[in-house]
Amino acid sequence: MIKSKKQSLGISIDLTGPEGNAFVLIGTANNLAKQLGLDGKAIQKEMMAGDYESLVNTFDKHFGHFVTLYR
Repeated sequence: MIKSKKQSLGISIDLTGPEGNAFVLIGTANNLAKQLGLDGKAIQKEMMAGDYESLVNTFDKHFGHFVTLYR
């Protein structure tokens, strides 16, 4: 029997892997902001204003409805 793959909705990012690097998250945020018509520079500035946890929380605040972050 052949089973179909489960459809994964949205984007998944493993924060413990290379995608969880701060620079990769900022780049992903800029790309998503451009696609969604958001101000990427303002989001990037907000992400860079604090530590790594603040950066992740800011990313989640702006893109959490499209992106699932895993630890």
